[in-house]
Amino acid sequence: MTPEENLQRLGIELPNVPMPIANFVPWQRQGNFLYLAGQVCEWNGEVVYKGKVGSEVSLDDGVKAARICGLNLIAALRQALGGSINSVKNCVRLGGFVNSDPEFPKVPLVINGASDLMHDVFGPEKGSHVRTAVGVAVLPQCASAEVDGIFVIE
Repeated sequence: MTPEENLQRLGIELPNVPMPIANFVPWQRQGNFLYLAGQVCEWNGEVVYKGKVGSEVSLDDGVKAARICGLNLIAALRQALGGSINSVKNCVRLGGFVNSDPEFPKVPLVINGASDLMHDVFGPEKGSHVRTAVGVAVLPQCASAEVDGIFVIE
């Protein structure tokens, strides 16, 4: 199945691409590489999960926050590619940031919300990627998670 067919099969609705709140663009293409700016857990203009994972936000909600970040990445990817994500050759890298309690040790599990989404949409070969998962003191708009990505396009 194509990535677009997978979105339909999984019943995944994509949000509107968030408008940058600072001086940057949501994506930049260089040759066959598409670089996606970090996306927080915003759904159509509203940050859904706010606060520190591990103390104010549960692990499960942190995973959901990272999934929303991933949905925003796919929405930006679709915009950059003119309305279809079928030309994605590979998700190369995800960078994950978690607004976490300093004692919270499960940051990588939170970012699995975005990683698992990429596997579901692009399949195990095209969706496999390298990744960074970092706990941070604060994120824009007090969001619980932020994820950026790099994709190779055919």
